[in-house]
Amino acid sequence: MVLSLAALTLALAACSSGSSPKSAAAPSSTSSQPSSVTSAANPPVPGPAAAVTNEITGGKGINLASASTAPSVPKGWIESEYAVEGTATSYSSAGPLPTDGRWTLTETPDDPRSDITTHAPYRTRIVVRRPAKAKDFNGTVVVEWLNVSGGLDASPDYSYAKDEILRSGTAWVGVSAQSIGIEGGAVAVPIKVATDAGAGKGLRVLDPARYADLHHPGDAFSYDIFTQVARALRAPAKTDPLGGLAPQHVLAIGESQSAFALTTYIDGVQPLTREFDGFLVHSRGGAAAPLGSPGRGIDIAGTISGTPTQLRTDLTAPILVLETETDVLGILNYQPASQPDGPRLRIWEVAGTAHADRYLVGTIGEQIGCPAPINAGPGHFVVAAALHALIRWVGDGVAPPRAPRLEINGTAYVRDEFGNVKGGIRTPLVDVPVDTLSGASGGGSVACLLFGSTKPLTAVQLTARYPSRAKYLAEYRAAADEAIKAGFVLPADRAELLADADPSRIQK
Repeated sequence: MVLSLAALTLALAACSSGSSPKSAAAPSSTSSQPSSVTSAANPPVPGPAAAVTNEITGGKGINLASASTAPSVPKGWIESEYAVEGTATSYSSAGPLPTDGRWTLTETPDDPRSDITTHAPYRTRIVVRRPAKAKDFNGTVVVEWLNVSGGLDASPDYSYAKDEILRSGTAWVGVSAQSIGIEGGAVAVPIKVATDAGAGKGLRVLDPARYADLHHPGDAFSYDIFTQVARALRAPAKTDPLGGLAPQHVLAIGESQSAFALTTYIDGVQPLTREFDGFLVHSRGGAAAPLGSPGRGIDIAGTISGTPTQLRTDLTAPILVLETETDVLGILNYQPASQPDGPRLRIWEVAGTAHADRYLVGTIGEQIGCPAPINAGPGHFVVAAALHALIRWVGDGVAPPRAPRLEINGTAYVRDEFGNVKGGIRTPLVDVPVDTLSGASGGGSVACLLFGSTKPLTAVQLTARYPSRAKYLAEYRAAADEAIKAGFVLPADRAELLADADPSRIQK
């Protein structure tokens, strides 16, 4: 395992002999409640699947960035890695892409007058974490678009939602969908600790004994690669990465730069493939990722300044968007793309959270030299609840709760007397505070701008707010139970959330 750059996200089957569809009309929906069997009601469009050729072994072991030194999976689970290959297509649009998300893409046609490749062979990898026994599998496979903003393949959403994935029996698959993870390239958010870990070199260079035979044709093909991997999971051939588990639902998730890519996938590719049964879009900015060019990666930093683009609302697959304070206002600039909830869309904005926080980055945050301690907010609790809610939405047709949005006055957040933002999803860490938890850092490097900040309340403030430790703990427990009742924290996480209370800060 290499050192995690998951936090340094941008400031940023069988093989079918047929070809994927050239174009397709977007599915429409007038239902106020999604079907409990989304894939059966509106099944995926047939097309080529990735060939899972072999399990990858040897070398230095699975290379996937993580800040944690704990085992990725417990006893009763299997972690493995496979090579997947095929021929992918790129996508194009006949005109400007509309900002309402209702794109019309087609496979880029071959042009004999051009030397631009529109279809290209690939050989990439997937990492699989799954229950060893079918009886422990809940029928859902979560496919994470691995994040490459830090120059290494990373799985921030697995890190955030790991507890819920494991206790629910959800299989997880991470896909090296983009070229920098395999081939190397420019790093969007460079820091020394990342550079020392080989950021930007690519798997082929970092561990040639294990990965030398991989190759990626460029990010123009990443969207179809992602689709083809999902098809392979639904209908495996000789090598089954799920070990015989039969998925009922396949969900797509991605955080930060990967959420930009999922925005593009939802708006342009999902209408053509209908491959995914639901989406968790975590910490997207206002723009969508570009369609990409053959032979190179997308400009991650440049994507931030792209045109604000909403998610289309005419799909049958439910979409849950989760945004932190850092995402809505600031350099990621999600706010101009904000849109109302709908029958198959929920947008959750979480108070007291940062794009990446102490839970995700661990001690790395202490090595970067940010002007304030990084955010120690409740993000991972809400990510776990969001994944749980999406799985239930897709499987049982029960839509997640609607959430209030963060309060904004013009271009700034409205904050309470302690500096915590008003509105949004609430937890005891902001409603019964001992700190000011912010998505803003107050300066520093690009990485620091993503990490937010934690500012302890003063002894005077705490004494005025809490007459006693008993009063503090009573209020904290009540706020925790309210968050659980509202559906934004899971009952299984109550003990951990209560453990985050800090009565020692109260003087009496």
